[in-house]
Amino acid sequence: MKIAVSSDGSDLDAKVANRFNTAKYLLIIDLDTGEHEAVPNPFTTGQHGAGVQAIVLAVSRGAKAVLTGYTSPAVANQFKSSGIEVLTGMTGTIRDAVEQYKKTSSLKASEPEAKSKSVINKSILIHATISAGRQFVNLLPILIGVVLLIGLFNAFVAEAWLTSVFSGNRALDTLWGACFGSIFAGNPINSYVIGGELLKYGVSLFAVTAFIVTWVTVGLVQLPAEIAAFGKRFAFLRNGLSFVLAIPIAILTVLIVNLLGRWIS
Repeated sequence: MKIAVSSDGSDLDAKVANRFNTAKYLLIIDLDTGEHEAVPNPFTTGQHGAGVQAIVLAVSRGAKAVLTGYTSPAVANQFKSSGIEVLTGMTGTIRDAVEQYKKTSSLKASEPEAKSKSVINKSILIHATISAGRQFVNLLPILIGVVLLIGLFNAFVAEAWLTSVFSGNRALDTLWGACFGSIFAGNPINSYVIGGELLKYGVSLFAVTAFIVTWVTVGLVQLPAEIAAFGKRFAFLRNGLSFVLAIPIAILTVLIVNLLGRWIS
């Protein structure tokens, strides 16, 4: 990699020039080989356009960075637009400035690695573990309830009773599913458990879908609390509309699922 340093002399022991535009020399230094070339600056008089000409000189020599005491913001922006890094405020000898640039470059290169290593530390790991533990504790009652619900359903719901209620008539089964879903209430996960068990007993998907929809939208056991909070008119209207709309929603959902299944297969 090559860098250009504004210099008052032609060797590495010369002083860094205070101004880039009017420096006597540009020292083009190859950081990989250590070789350097002193290029006289023909624009030391500081005439109009000297900064642009100095930029062209540095670019033509393949410099990827410029080190100087000071350069105007306009010249600095021109360098940056050409993909050349600009470091100002450099003092001392050219050799000192080069060593300082090497140290700065090595620090920048090591920053991403240091940041990536510091992302995962003990405090974050402990916090994540505690958070995961709390979430598991919060979910544990739901999981236990699901297991118990499956056992109770299998113990108290007879297959013969379900067969007598859900006769296989699509419209009637959907209506019965909506009715049962409206009566019960609880965590939505419980509706999925009961719905899965109903499917195992041969209840149609139409009835199970209506059951799940009304479970989460209609709550007759919670109706007194809803009336107290929002009034009778709102409570009855919301629950009635939810029940009526649950039936066509369930039918459309199953029909679309069946169509998608046939299209995919």
